[in-house]
Amino acid sequence: MRIGILTSGGDCPGLNAVIRGAVLKGTEINGQEFVGFKDGWRGVVNGDILPLERSNVRGIAKQGGTILGTSRTNPFEGNGGPERIQEILDANGIDAIMAIGGEGTLAAAKRLTDAGLKIVGVPKTVDNDLDATDYTFGFDTAVEIATEAMDRLRTTGDSHSRCMVAEVMGRHVGWIALHSGMAAGAHAILIPEQKTSMEQVARWVQSAADRGRAPLVVVAEGFMPDHEDDPHSERGLDAFGRPRLGGIGERLAPMIEDLTGIETRATTLGHIQRGGVPTAYDRVLATRLGMAASDIVNESAWGQMVALRGTEIVTVGFEEALGKLKVVPQHRYDEAAMLFG
Repeated sequence: MRIGILTSGGDCPGLNAVIRGAVLKGTEINGQEFVGFKDGWRGVVNGDILPLERSNVRGIAKQGGTILGTSRTNPFEGNGGPERIQEILDANGIDAIMAIGGEGTLAAAKRLTDAGLKIVGVPKTVDNDLDATDYTFGFDTAVEIATEAMDRLRTTGDSHSRCMVAEVMGRHVGWIALHSGMAAGAHAILIPEQKTSMEQVARWVQSAADRGRAPLVVVAEGFMPDHEDDPHSERGLDAFGRPRLGGIGERLAPMIEDLTGIETRATTLGHIQRGGVPTAYDRVLATRLGMAASDIVNESAWGQMVALRGTEIVTVGFEEALGKLKVVPQHRYDEAAMLFG
C-alpha cells in the first residue's frame, strides 16, 4: 500500500518524529510505501509530492518544524474537493492519506472521508485542546519554551520593579498558560475559560508588588476580560474562517499600569513557542503516534485517528476529536489561583 503523508496547519515540534515513526514502522514492519505531500493540503490538491524512504527520515525526530512544509490551505477551496484529490491519488498510485494536523485539518479529513476517500489522522496542536486525546505532541515543548521565557522576564522585571505580561498561545483554551504560568510562579494566569475583571487582575498585581515582588501576569491569546465578548483580533481570518488572534498582552499592559500605577511591559511569545527542537517527551509521543498511524492504515480504519489515553495509544473517530474542545476544568484553574497575588 502506498501512503501519502501531509502536515497541515501551524507547524509544531514533533511533526518530523511522527513522519519518521510512520515511515520506519510502515516500511520495516507493515510493508508500506510512503510519499510526502508538500505544504499540507495544497500539495494534495496540486499533486506536489516527494519520496519518503528510510534515508529521507534519518535523524529528523529531533528537528523542529516539518520536512514536508505546511500551510493553512482549505482542500475544498479553489480547484480542490474530493473528486480532484482522488484524481491526484489515482494519478500517483497513492492508496491512502495520513493527515497530521489540528482541528481544521481533521475537520477537512472527516469531510473527505465522508466523501469516500481513505484517510487516517494524527492529532497535532500545541494548544492541547483536542478532547479525544489526553495530550498532543508539541504541547510539552511549548510549555518548556514559555516557562524559560517567563523565567527570563522575571529577572528583568525584578531589576526594574516592573509588572511583566507574557502572552502565550491558546486560542480557545488555556493549557499552555496554566502549565507555564504555574511552573514560572506567575502572580496571575488569564485564560479563555475564565472571564476575569481588570480590577481583579489589578488586585493580584498590587498584592505581589506590596510583597516586594515584580508581578508576572500570563495571558493566553484568546483571553477576554469580563467586559468584552470577543477575543482580541486585528489580523483578519485564516483559510478556515477563524480569527487570527494575538495582541491581548499589549492591550492589558496599559490597563494594568493605569489601575495600579506600576510600570508594566508586555511580551508576546508568539511563534517561538512553535520553533526549535521538541522535548524528549514530545519526540517519544510523536514517534509512537506515527507508528500507530501506520498500523491503523493496515487495518483500513479510515476516518479514524490515533490518540493518547493515559499512557496507551488508542484509536478514535474523527468525529470524537471534533465534538468539543478539551478546556481547562474549573478545579485545575482553582489549583493555580491559590498561588495568585
